[in-house]
Amino acid sequence: MRWRLDLAGAVVAEPQVLFLDEPTAGLDPRSRTALWEVLRDLVSGGTTLLLTTQYLEEADQLADQIVVIDHGNSIAEGTSEELEQRVGGERIELTVTARTHVAAAESVLAAIAVGEVQITQRTRTLTAPVRGGTRELSRALDELEARGVEVAEVGLRRPTLDDVFLALTGYLAEPPADKTVVAAGEAATSRPA
Repeated sequence: MRWRLDLAGAVVAEPQVLFLDEPTAGLDPRSRTALWEVLRDLVSGGTTLLLTTQYLEEADQLADQIVVIDHGNSIAEGTSEELEQRVGGERIELTVTARTHVAAAESVLAAIAVGEVQITQRTRTLTAPVRGGTRELSRALDELEARGVEVAEVGLRRPTLDDVFLALTGYLAEPPADKTVVAAGEAATSRPA
């Protein structure tokens, strides 16, 4: 409640620039989504927003420009899309129905992957970076069917900011306290800071 009062006090004056440090830390998903809408409204009304966050989804949702900081140094900067392009193309992500199918699925994906196939044994999920998107997905599904591998779920996805962070830093997706993503969002109508 104290945090909500602080935010209300900050926005009632319709500031030209608003600095927020980890604005959604500790909020439940509903409150976080509501706060994101308030922040979007502020930006669309002309406020320049500078926020720090370790929640990469938040940076992706709110920021026009993102700066990735590692050990106090800026290591990458750009829009969410520009940063995702640095990591590379699409990924095939699939879940097989049985643990006994994981090895065969890995073999199929390794043949078309442009990098290492990641496996999460607990969920029987495999992720492979590919070039050629739907063409490679179709090829993989045909080969999996030919080998009798049953697929529970499959999808083709672009890299996320989590993927970007991991590729740029080599650290775990949940960074230590000194790993922060600084995101600055500014609407076209915002006044210069």
